[in-house]
Amino acid sequence: MRLLARELGVDLSRVTPSGPKSRILKEDVSAYVKSVLSAGPAAAAAAGASLGGGLDLLPWPKVDFAKFGAVEVKPLSRIKKISAQNLARNWVMIPAVTYHEDADITDLEAFRVAMNKENEKSGTKITMLAFLIKASVMALKKFPEFNSSLDVQNGEMSLVMKQYFNIAFAADTPNGLVVPVVKNADQKSVTQIVVESGELARKARDGKLGPADMSGACFTISSLGGIGGTYFSPIVNAPEVAILGVNKSVMKPVWNGREFEPRLILPMSLTADHRVIDGALATRFNVYLAQLLADMRRVLL
Repeated sequence: MRLLARELGVDLSRVTPSGPKSRILKEDVSAYVKSVLSAGPAAAAAAGASLGGGLDLLPWPKVDFAKFGAVEVKPLSRIKKISAQNLARNWVMIPAVTYHEDADITDLEAFRVAMNKENEKSGTKITMLAFLIKASVMALKKFPEFNSSLDVQNGEMSLVMKQYFNIAFAADTPNGLVVPVVKNADQKSVTQIVVESGELARKARDGKLGPADMSGACFTISSLGGIGGTYFSPIVNAPEVAILGVNKSVMKPVWNGREFEPRLILPMSLTADHRVIDGALATRFNVYLAQLLADMRRVLL
């Protein structure tokens, strides 16, 4: 329950308990979030003060857009309403910096294609996301600060170092972006990750993800590879301290010491909370992750 409250940015002192001996249940946290979303802008702003530290922000501008021309008003989906508050809090409260790195995935992509051709009768297709999840786990193990969360108690900051490896991935759905979580990814093979992430993505598209499917993440991967783009700056998903964004891989000429040769390059964008992770550490993480993707045999070491 406390983990869910932290992930949603809820101040438990504002939640009405319904459990035995005045205990706060998960249902109470969910009910509080729903009440904030349905209470209108004024109440949401008041709640936002508790979620975001009471920032003294200017009120949102009120404009009569219709006086300039025809308009159509469409309500935001429930997912986007919840995401909006979380994203706004994370953007304002986290001093984040984005670091870019290119990974040479020429050999990895050739291996992926060969494996899918070999296993085409089984119907299981290995995805680049599965390799990214597996490689990210190894990078989190090597750089444990990335597998942590800041915790504030009585004004004192401490770092919660996690011994588990749950990797979230952003899934695009008709109603908005959701972030399901592959639990204990360190204990699963690439094929198992493919199956589990595929099932989670299907549940996301069908609107059937439950709170348990989207909680407990240590690190998030946001992939725009199926769409395109070059680089972007993903927003850290509190209480995590880092998020990896990847775009569509492209062929580029790379100098091998004798000549230029075509190599398949994956653009990576790592955004990290600078309170926990400085530039040198973030760059080392990126470089190591790129090394793993260039030669996944390193994962076995």
